[in-house]
Amino acid sequence: MLLEKIEQLLKEVNELKASNAEEIEALRVKYLSKKGEISALMNDFRNVAADQKKAVGMKINELKQTALQRINELREQTACQESENEGIDLSRTSYPIEMGTRHPISIVTNEIIDIFSRMGFTLADGPEVEDDLHVFTKMNFAADHPARDMQDTFFVETNPNDVTKNIILRSHTSSVQARVMDVNQPPIRVICPGRVYRNEAITARAHCFFHQIEGLYIDKDVSFTDLKQVMLTFAQELFGPETKIRLRPSYFPFTEPSAEMDISCHICGGKGCGFCKHTGWVEILGCGMVDPNVLELCGIDSKVYSGYAFGVGVERITNLKYLVNDLRLFSENDVRFLHEFESAN
Repeated sequence: MLLEKIEQLLKEVNELKASNAEEIEALRVKYLSKKGEISALMNDFRNVAADQKKAVGMKINELKQTALQRINELREQTACQESENEGIDLSRTSYPIEMGTRHPISIVTNEIIDIFSRMGFTLADGPEVEDDLHVFTKMNFAADHPARDMQDTFFVETNPNDVTKNIILRSHTSSVQARVMDVNQPPIRVICPGRVYRNEAITARAHCFFHQIEGLYIDKDVSFTDLKQVMLTFAQELFGPETKIRLRPSYFPFTEPSAEMDISCHICGGKGCGFCKHTGWVEILGCGMVDPNVLELCGIDSKVYSGYAFGVGVERITNLKYLVNDLRLFSENDVRFLHEFESAN
């Protein structure tokens, strides 16, 4: 019986495998330590008949030598593999990893922020889930203004006793301007980038969420001329030094006077093409002088201070720069679309 056990252990030892030093040490302990398999055989050796002790003893020695030899071979193999792999990161995947790219919305957002930062504007941020007070009331929206309607605004929680406490998804980043004016006195010069939400059907030209960058400057003796110069500088920095602008009268509840700003078409240079509908001009933003009511609602003396505000749609600017004809592409995460912007990073 003991000889059979030795033969079984010999077969196991000859087939030993290990891939690292820890596994080799575990095999050594199992077979060659004082409490290992081979040492345990010596306890049974005492009970072997005298005429068989020589044969059995020789077989045990053979097993011990075979185990030592096999473990030493495994050590040499492991050492060779570690030497070959030296300097190689074994944690890396076996296939090449492609470099990522910034999203086109992020590219344009960062470019716009950089332009206004160089003009002295600082960043301001606020919550996307807002109250009616900061989104509408302090921005001079009348109580029956259509923008408050369920067709335009996502309502999270309504308060029938006080609409200013309605909880909504902000429909513009003007709410950040209101929060800045609540806690700061002029001079104020901020830009407010962020995502906004409106209850609109999703098409190639519209989406229920998009991105804005709004700006606000309030100080003494701020004029429409100051606004025009900043807007011209912004347009020429973004689209090139030959870019021209024009301001058309418009209406916004929070500015008076208000204007829509167009730039000369950067595709045809203002000569007229299909992109600008043969007018030579493309609309890019809305702007105007801050309505005195807004200043007063936010705790700023409108008799002492004046200011201007503007709002830029990031998707709109991205469309103009990269000629993307479907807004849905910005939120579908199609890597084929994103790869087109690798050179813009």
